[in-house]
Amino acid sequence: MTFTCNICGEESTRICARCTKDTCDNHICSKCLRCSDCCECEIALDDAVRPVVRPAVEVVPEEEIAEEIAEAMHEREPAMEEPIAPPAPEPGPERL
Repeated sequence: MTFTCNICGEESTRICARCTKDTCDNHICSKCLRCSDCCECEIALDDAVRPVVRPAVEVVPEEEIAEEIAEAMHEREPAMEEPIAPPAPEPGPERL
């Protein structure tokens, strides 16, 4: 059974000496063995030990984007139909 750090959600490796919450190595003080929430030491705990992982972003040239937009707009345009002729007027009463 694995436990997660109550502060960051990563795998827990230690337990705080004061509140007994599960913590990882990044959020426990090596001096007092308390989590960063409970620690009263003047030693700064480093929250940024692990690099932030960001998804890769694909750079698409503007010309390619413009082509995709033009294609999408062309697909959405309704087909032109022949205009419908107006109905012929009804014949009125004959005049003599």
